[in-house]
Amino acid sequence: MKNNQLASIKETKVIMINRVQFSIEIKADKVDIWKTLWDDNSYRDWAGVFFEGSYLTSDNWVEKSKVLFLGPDENGIYSIIETHIPNKTISFKHIGNVVNGEEQPIDAQTEKWSGCTETYSLSEGKNSIKLTVEIDILDEHLDFMNKSFPKALEKIKENCS
Repeated sequence: MKNNQLASIKETKVIMINRVQFSIEIKADKVDIWKTLWDDNSYRDWAGVFFEGSYLTSDNWVEKSKVLFLGPDENGIYSIIETHIPNKTISFKHIGNVVNGEEQPIDAQTEKWSGCTETYSLSEGKNSIKLTVEIDILDEHLDFMNKSFPKALEKIKENCS
């Protein structure tokens, strides 16, 4: 290989996405847990663990509908509902960034995580309902999410009591 050919070879960084699962047992019925997850005020409360003032919007809570997960500055991400069975499961496919309330085109940074999923499921336990969250997380956010998600689940549980 000639020297000028070597100069054209670029170093490639491998992007690692981790599928992580969090769960908690809650002594409440599925309807109450679902409301706590997705009603505006209660969502703002538990999602505030990740970023104070977080909220979400969707015109229609059905499959293929768009959801915006935003902070108080109207920055965040937009996603598509892939699966939605009320009081049982909902799965979001994260697509891209939102800046000042406007969806942004996919860029090199967004490509790292576009297509990642986040799924919330409720299942029957012996004396409680198990809330399970399965989420794809980039390496760079893994520590934060491992510390924050259990706190968010505890807040959900408290709000169902």
